[in-house]
Formats: sequence, structure tokens, C-alpha cells
Amino acid sequence: MYIVSGCLLGHNCKYNGGNNANEEVIKFCETHRHVAVCPECAGKLPTPRPPAEIRGPRVINIEGKNVTEEFRIGAEISLNTALQLARITGEEIEGAILKANSPSCGYGQIYDGTFTGTLTEGNGIFAEMLHGEGIEIITEKETIKW
Repeated sequence: MYIVSGCLLGHNCKYNGGNNANEEVIKFCETHRHVAVCPECAGKLPTPRPPAEIRGPRVINIEGKNVTEEFRIGAEISLNTALQLARITGEEIEGAILKANSPSCGYGQIYDGTFTGTLTEGNGIFAEMLHGEGIEIITEKETIKW
């Protein structure tokens, strides 16, 4: 089973109310069991919502509001949902396909907290949790290797 960012599957959960539908990811999910998640929605952030970026140890939205707790709770809920589904179905989590650069799902690079489109090394809150669980992560910018 794979964990997949819902926005990549066309779910309108992106901060602006849209999605990041990716045909390669959609096609992959047609033939592989997966669980779609949006940690930001799981953390009860509205859609649409002000964009947010990681600044130091916190997630701050463009209005200056600290939304770290919502991101953390949503990441925990999303991880627990995936683990519970894997347990119920008797499957292992084989990997995750996450939205690049996102403050939740970015892996390897995220926006730097200045809202200027500048990338910096780092992981989003959810990606960091998955990494800590030993789950292999790629983003939609990489060729799906599974």
C-alpha cells in the first residue's frame, strides 16, 4: 500500500482550493492500493486557506499566524489513518508519493518561509514523520520507481 498526497490525485485540498493532479501518479494509483491523505485538511485547516511555509521550527501562514499545531495534528492523523488501513488490510506501507515543496508533504526541499518562492533544504511536517517511520518517500517530480 502507498500513501499519496490527495492533491496529486485531483482532490481539491490545496491551499487555494484547487489541486495538483498528476497523471503519472493517478495512473500509478489505478494499479496499486493506496490511501490518499491531506494532512492540512486532517488538521482542520479550511480549503481554501492562506498559504503557509515553514520558518524555523514553526509553520506560519502568509498572514503571520502560527499554524504549526494544525499541521502537526493533521500529520499525525494522516499517518495513523495510513497505518490503521495497512493493519486492517494486512498490507505493508511500501512507500509514499508526496507533493513536492509543501510545508506538509515536501521532501528534500521546502519553501523557505519568506513567501518568495525560494526553496531550501528540508522536509514538511508530514514527510518528516513518515521519514521517521522509515517509509520511503518520493515526490511527484521524481519518476515513480515502484
